[in-house]
Amino acid sequence: MSVLILGLLIFLGAHSLRIFADDWRSRQIARLGAKRWKGLFALVSVTGFVLLCWGFGLARQHPVVLYVPPLALRHLNALFTLIAFVLFFAARVPRNHFKSKLGHPQVLAVKVWAFGHLLATGMLHDVVLFGAFLLWAVVLFIVSRRRDRKAGTVYPAGTLRGDALTLVIGVAVWVAFAFWLHLWLIGVSPMA
Repeated sequence: MSVLILGLLIFLGAHSLRIFADDWRSRQIARLGAKRWKGLFALVSVTGFVLLCWGFGLARQHPVVLYVPPLALRHLNALFTLIAFVLFFAARVPRNHFKSKLGHPQVLAVKVWAFGHLLATGMLHDVVLFGAFLLWAVVLFIVSRRRDRKAGTVYPAGTLRGDALTLVIGVAVWVAFAFWLHLWLIGVSPMA
């Protein structure tokens, strides 16, 4: 469990700089330059991600049951994950209503994904992983929306084309992940 927690601290810590140390982050970007900062940030992020994946795998070998969710919640998680995939791609597809209305759909995607997984899984390592991501995403979304209001940030208006593209990509990737990739990458079939 300690490797999982270390990975979470490094990965989410790096991704929390805008929350807790935005001025320091800005000074470092100015001092190092954008490319060097992005390289350093990527190195730290990848290190944290590898550690949390490895730590999650280690923790799964020694499961501690906290609660046993009903099977219906596992199926409900499929819906939450579908929504999360659509929101994730809403952050990348230009001119969609999700982005124009929500501002930070990728952070919302993490919230929905983590919440759904907390409903569907009840092992200690699951609660640590998904609970940490849920808490981080809640705080980041609040801080990001507050920063947007303060800066007067307005996102480009959405279009039906942008919405359709977001939905098609999100659903297609969700299908691939739910029916094949999750089992291959994580070792668990969410549709079984």
